[in-house]
Amino acid sequence: MATEVQETKKVDTNEVKKEPSRAGGRTTTFDRNKSRNNQRNNNKNQRRQNPDDVEKRIVSIRRVSHTYKGGKRMSLSVLVVVGDRKGKVGAAVGKGADVKSAETKAYNKAKKNMVTVTLHNTTIPHEILHKKGAVKIFMKPAAPGTGVIAGGPVRKVLEVAGVKDVLTKQLGTSNQIMNAYATFEALKSMKQRREK
Repeated sequence: MATEVQETKKVDTNEVKKEPSRAGGRTTTFDRNKSRNNQRNNNKNQRRQNPDDVEKRIVSIRRVSHTYKGGKRMSLSVLVVVGDRKGKVGAAVGKGADVKSAETKAYNKAKKNMVTVTLHNTTIPHEILHKKGAVKIFMKPAAPGTGVIAGGPVRKVLEVAGVKDVLTKQLGTSNQIMNAYATFEALKSMKQRREK
């Protein structure tokens, strides 16, 4: 009798745990590993988002209004950056009556405007100071393991482009749209590094 009790204690509790439910005293099986796997799969599906391996990030959502003869009409403006994390990146603004339609317009436009940027391993090939309007973006290559040292829209553009190690500084205006476009243009103007 004592040996039977010891044998039952050796059963792995992680695999299947039977718990009596409140309805009618029935037993239900609960598999912890299955629930963990389902959570992981859901997270992977959320990350993928698009079937064509293009990741999209929303940089800014703004409410804009146009004044007409009959009064003001409100609409939404959404800035989206897209990239494949392998050197291709695009950015565009879409406007619509709601966020979903504006986001779809911006996404389709950004995909059409995608350009291939020059990368050197996990960083950029050389340092650059790019000016667009009232924005100045300074970017400098960094050693592997540094990470993306950037803020707001600059970080989103660099991450979807596939840059993993870079040092940046934003100067001038803090307008998110201008900062994103300035970063996009700076990446576009990069030249291939000459090997010594």
